[in-house]
Amino acid sequence: MTRTSAMPSVREGEPRRGGTVTWACAPGFPPAVIFPFTPAERMGMRNVLEFQALMYRTLYFFGSDGTPEVDYASSIGEPPVWSEDGLTVTVKIKPWKWSNGETLCADNVLFWVNLLKVKGERYGEYTPGYFPDNCTDYGKLSEDTCYFTFDKVYSRRWVLMNQLSLIIPLPKAWDRTAAGPANASGDLADVEAVYDYLMAEQGDIIDEGNEHRTRWADSPVWSVVSGPWRLKSYTLDGVVTFVPNEHYSGPNKPYLDEFRQIPFSSDEEEYRRLENGPDGEDAVQVGYLPLSFATGHTDDPTKGGVNPLAEHYTMVPQVAYCIRYTSLNFNNPTVVGKMFAQTYLRQALQCTLDQDAAVRDIYQGYAYRQNGPMPMLPVTDLVSPPQRGGAWPLPFDPGRAKKLLSENGWDTSVTPAVCVDPELAGEGIPLGTKLSFRLRYVEGRPALTRLMTQYKRDAAAAGIELRLEEVYGSILVAEDAPCYPTDETPCTWEMCCWNGGWVYHHPTGEILFRTDAGGNFGHYHDPVADELIERTVTTDDPDVLYEYQDYIAEQVPVVFNPNFPIRLFEVARSLRGFEPVNPFGMISPENWYYVDG
Repeated sequence: MTRTSAMPSVREGEPRRGGTVTWACAPGFPPAVIFPFTPAERMGMRNVLEFQALMYRTLYFFGSDGTPEVDYASSIGEPPVWSEDGLTVTVKIKPWKWSNGETLCADNVLFWVNLLKVKGERYGEYTPGYFPDNCTDYGKLSEDTCYFTFDKVYSRRWVLMNQLSLIIPLPKAWDRTAAGPANASGDLADVEAVYDYLMAEQGDIIDEGNEHRTRWADSPVWSVVSGPWRLKSYTLDGVVTFVPNEHYSGPNKPYLDEFRQIPFSSDEEEYRRLENGPDGEDAVQVGYLPLSFATGHTDDPTKGGVNPLAEHYTMVPQVAYCIRYTSLNFNNPTVVGKMFAQTYLRQALQCTLDQDAAVRDIYQGYAYRQNGPMPMLPVTDLVSPPQRGGAWPLPFDPGRAKKLLSENGWDTSVTPAVCVDPELAGEGIPLGTKLSFRLRYVEGRPALTRLMTQYKRDAAAAGIELRLEEVYGSILVAEDAPCYPTDETPCTWEMCCWNGGWVYHHPTGEILFRTDAGGNFGHYHDPVADELIERTVTTDDPDVLYEYQDYIAEQVPVVFNPNFPIRLFEVARSLRGFEPVNPFGMISPENWYYVDG
């Protein structure tokens, strides 16, 4: 089922034009990338869904009515049309306007696709062999229509949800270099120079003090937008202010005069600000209840429980179609990478993470167990029957973890365990190796700190030493990123948890677990997984999806963590139009409004 109307489903009171909403951001992740061709090390929700997406709309927009489907009314592209042989899809572009007066067109689509064709390795959702590599031809049929011909018949839903969904039309005003206009939309030879120019215009995306950010709002490049918002200002302190794009062509033009995003250094600091209420000079109208501050247990994370801020705020959980995990660096050139290559060892790591206790004691029931690569909520029939029924190949069991290690050449009578039989332990693991890993995680999140502390204690019982280290979020994801060992990039990170994971459109796994995929942060490689993933993208047969997810759950390419709502939103009672929340993690402040009285 797809959405046919882009208007908010519930409207209380007569909307009033004007006003400002201040939104509290989670600590550690100020937007670092404005160019909507985001590399893997910055492919986070804060950069993409809460910042770029407000200004630069994707070809197809998803989740407006709270369901994981396409909202064609809010999409730049008309519904795709397929050829009879199932190989070619045609997309017509709506004649919406860019903020500089340009009309959206097929060239805007091809501009982005050509960037992906040439610079795919620098895009966080690119997967070698898939879009656009799996196109034998693509181009434009007219000024407002483009086509894509694929190398074989794929699942049409997969193409829409996971391939065409990647496309972010880019304006002709960006198709240039420092020397002048270029033609990256029509000539692949121009792409490299245009890409370099656009990357330079946003400044160093790794530098936490990147002063270019303070000039983004006035840039002749980044001020050309297609979405409902444009950037008014960005301070070095990370305060981001948006105002309406007066030329926005889509539905649901903003009611508000201004939308401000303000950062906090910790969950506690944000919570104390909410305690002051939604009125006043420094007030926050939309924030979040940190899970560590939940005062009562809930049996339903989709609805929440006791709200300690209920006097002024309504709690609105945002349950996203996502999974959460801790990444493992298979490309670490030391013995650590060799250890992660051993399935038994990864299974031991998973068996020592007590998800059920964390759900109950740390997250107060707001979380739920994540059994593998398939989101457990919102409920769908895409979860395999064994996992849907509660069966999981690797439940919490330190005794089993210890046995796995002992049977594979490790002396677990001490912690860290010591390799006493290299032949059993696996290739590249020498005698005397200690079973010890550095686990870095994002700071400022007390619930996550408790989870990591519990994990360290339980892993030690099986002989695994976890050396914990808290790191500022933006630095963490930049340093512990997909990498290959070189003199310049030693690639020595080991385990990384940024308190998140991945939000899906269609959960087939090619972006996360296929060899060399952009979202495959640890460079997991398994030919069997690659084959299973390839089957999932060519059919809609659920049994194929079940086989893939059950295999991944047992192989443990990442350590699956307890899942929980992206945020327990706290919304000022005077604010309307906030629900339904988007299951893909996006926000829609253009729908928010105040009412009189």
